[in-house]
This record gives sequence, C-alpha cells and structure tokens, in this order.
Amino acid sequence: MHRVGVLALDGVIPFELGIPSRIFGAARDSSGRPLYSVATCSLDGQPVRADADFELAVGHDASLLAGVDTVVIPPSHALGPVREDGVLPEALGRALAGVRPGTRMVAICTGTFVLAAAGLLDRRPATTHWRETERLRRLFTTVRVDPDVLFVDDGDVLTSAGAAAGVDLCLHIVRRDHGSAVADRVARACVVPPWRDGGQAQFVRRPVPDPATGGTAATRAWALERLGEPLTLVALAAHAGMSVRTLTRRLRDEVGTSPGQWLARQRVDRARHLLETTDWPVDLVAGRAGFGTGGVAARALPRGGRRLAADVPEDVPPGARAPRRPAQ
Repeated sequence: MHRVGVLALDGVIPFELGIPSRIFGAARDSSGRPLYSVATCSLDGQPVRADADFELAVGHDASLLAGVDTVVIPPSHALGPVREDGVLPEALGRALAGVRPGTRMVAICTGTFVLAAAGLLDRRPATTHWRETERLRRLFTTVRVDPDVLFVDDGDVLTSAGAAAGVDLCLHIVRRDHGSAVADRVARACVVPPWRDGGQAQFVRRPVPDPATGGTAATRAWALERLGEPLTLVALAAHAGMSVRTLTRRLRDEVGTSPGQWLARQRVDRARHLLETTDWPVDLVAGRAGFGTGGVAARALPRGGRRLAADVPEDVPPGARAPRRPAQ
C-alpha cells in the first residue's frame, strides 16, 4: 500500500488539508481494497491552528515523513518567512531533511513556496495560486513558474494551483499510479469531475457565461456519445443551434479551449481509458475513439499513454487527425 504523509502547518487551510485523505482514501482496487494509506502530522505532533476558528489534532509528528512514499504539503497562511523572504524556518527545514531521497513531493497552492525554499524546485517547472505566481517567481528566480495551469507534474515533484486544483492534482496522481478507471471511480465517489478542462487563466479572466444565452453542455454530452464518428465543427454547431463562430466562442468561454482542442482531448482520454480497461486491439480502440487507425492513435498517445491532452495544438480541426506531439 502506498503511504501518504500530509504535513499540517500552523494556519493550515482546512479544505486543502482534507483533500489528500478524501481523494487517496477513496482509491480502491477492483476487490475494494484501499490503495493508499494517509496519515497527517504536524512539526511537533501537537495540534495546529487552522485558518478558521478551531484547532486540529493530528496523530503524528514530522518523523512520520521519513517513512512515507509521498509527502503532501497543503497551504498555510502562517508561512510568513517562506512567502515574504523565501526563508525556510529551521523546524520545517529539519522535517523536510528527514524525508527519504526518492520520496514523491506534492504541494498544494502556496505549499509550493515550501518546496521552493527547500531547493526542491530549482530549474524545475511549478505552479501555485494565481495570486502568488509573481511572488513565487520573484523570490525563487530559478523556478520555472507556470501561472496558467491547474497543476504541474514533474515526475517526483508535483505542484498545484489554489484550492480545488488540489483535487485535480490528487486525481491526476491516482490516475498516474493506477490508471483512469480507478481515478474515475474516485471522482465519482467524491462527486467531482475526473478531469477539468482549462487552466487558472480561465478562472481569472473569463466571465461566467450568461445562462440566458444558452450553453454547449448538451452538445458536448452529445459529442461524447459519438467520438467514433467524424464529428465536424458544422455538425457540433448544428446540434447546438448556433453558428460555428458562436459555438466556438461559447465553448471557449465554458471550458477554456477551442472545439478542436476539446474534442481531441476527449478522444485521447477515451483511447487511454480503452487501452487500460480492455484487451481490444489498437485499431479497434483507435476507431472507437475517433482516430481512424492505430497509427494515428499511437502518434496521439505518448509512451505509456500519459501525454497530457492539454498539449493538443490549437489548430487541430475536430475529427480531422490526431495531434502531433509537441517539441519538448
């Protein structure tokens, strides 16, 4: 069983603190056995003040972190020295020094500042809450800050944007560890989407679509039932009762991408799911996902089937071809 240790610091935000236990705790294998154990600690094993009108009792001190496979650091509003000066407090530095080499490190929201101050993000990509990305970039000039994404997976170090983006990151970890079928079951149990389109920029800049103008949700659901068919922009627009231009604008407002990107992403996800959960030949999977041939599907999916669909180029027309792998 994969062991997860969550470090609660004074001023911790309860919502984000509870995400690892809720998401990883819901992950089960096909026989119903838990796939993760989750334990929470503070630096000294004593209760911590929450960013609310209560304290939180924890079951462990920071020595817990030496024996886990993944360490998760939720955000705290008491990270003054780290967020203001980039300095890691001595007690926190000792706790992180006890983590075994090779342990997966995960930060939610401003927890990213802790990893950066510990030197774990030097010359690596990372993100944090959109309000804090400029501060992160200014304090830690060697960190490659991406302000527009919900989370960043850099192998053994993963970071997320604020609040609910921690759910997206933890679901991504489950998907990476155990496949999309398990992650989808977790998402269903927690009543959250298994994958959210778009990024932080969508929530910062885009207004909520006016319900009176009509949306694209029904058309997107209709398209998901027909991914194996040669869907076109014209067909999508006709189903929505909109012009192509209006459909494109509305869909971008709602999910943060063009219709072509959205459709290509759904096809990649469908192909990945079928490859993981069936023994169908590649050509059959390709046809059911709308790629046409196995060769096209192979170019769309990465080695291991985990290419992020957000890498789909902007100019891919719906149903035309699989996206090319971008230059790394």
